[in-house]
Amino acid sequence: MTALTAPARPLEDASVRPVPWRRMGWVTWRQHRFALTGVAALLGAVAVYVWIAGRQLHHAYAAATACHPAGSPICSVLASGFQSMDVQLANGFVWQPLPALIGAFVGAPVLARELETGTFRYAWTQGFGRWRWALAKLVLLAAMVATAAGAFSVLFSWYYQPYFAAGNQGRFVTALSPLASGLFDLRGIAFAAWTLAAFAIGALAGVLIRRVVPAIVATLAAYAGLAFAVGTSLRQHYLTALVTRNVNVPGSALILNQWWNKGGKFAFGRAPISLLQQICPPPPPGAGPGNFSKSGFVAHCLSQHGYTQWTSYQPASRFWPFQLIEGGWLLALSLLLIGSTIWLVRRRAA
Repeated sequence: MTALTAPARPLEDASVRPVPWRRMGWVTWRQHRFALTGVAALLGAVAVYVWIAGRQLHHAYAAATACHPAGSPICSVLASGFQSMDVQLANGFVWQPLPALIGAFVGAPVLARELETGTFRYAWTQGFGRWRWALAKLVLLAAMVATAAGAFSVLFSWYYQPYFAAGNQGRFVTALSPLASGLFDLRGIAFAAWTLAAFAIGALAGVLIRRVVPAIVATLAAYAGLAFAVGTSLRQHYLTALVTRNVNVPGSALILNQWWNKGGKFAFGRAPISLLQQICPPPPPGAGPGNFSKSGFVAHCLSQHGYTQWTSYQPASRFWPFQLIEGGWLLALSLLLIGSTIWLVRRRAA
């Protein structure tokens, strides 16, 4: 029987002096320094790119806002140039996989690698104990990735400042709503909370599956499912939506639904083309039925026939309450997952 095959003691021997926590921190760094260095390199490269693109964006916005008179041809060119910059970065979706990648390639292997190779048996006999071994690894690494993600979200917020200062003009009205999916979870505390949750999901998957590659795949799938459910169904209901019949809803608001009433009762959601063709003036010669889809024409036409448009939305002023709500439940979820992981490690037979 060797050190690698001997069963680990379920509890620390009282006669053995416990290994200090600081030494376990050093061991954790030595074991996972390549993964942490990879995360730092990835985030560093992205940060440099965002910083360079952000400087150009800020300069373009400053030139467009300083130009007078605003309606002159040169000012129009500058404004158009600002609006057309960094289309790929504008909606934020290109950066959404970052927390999932950190969770998959840092969180999943943190315990799964030792469980897969069997080296955990040796680690549990070194005077530190299985639950302290798991706790030290998870807490240290979780704190590192959450801190790095928090610093990164500050950079993202700086990058998007010109878009929000411009009042979400043009085609960025929907994409750059402060509450819209794609940007909301990159700013404030949400990005760090999502990264921490991804790490916790990966750690739990590693303990349950005990193999690195399947745990990575499971982490990516679980994170994608959670992020999709929150972005499409849960986040918009954190607070009760506001309802108005004012057609001038702020461009920075997150529109949830729109419908038409007549006589105080629901009429329809989207105005049918057949109804518009029946009650509205015919379009100009040569124009197709697409003219009926123009919102201004539809609102004016239907209002003349007794219809009232209602809109439910979340105002941009709820950005920070939504951030606190999402960050809070993600933190609670992460602590629950990490606690469950440590419990499974402690219960696991060697």
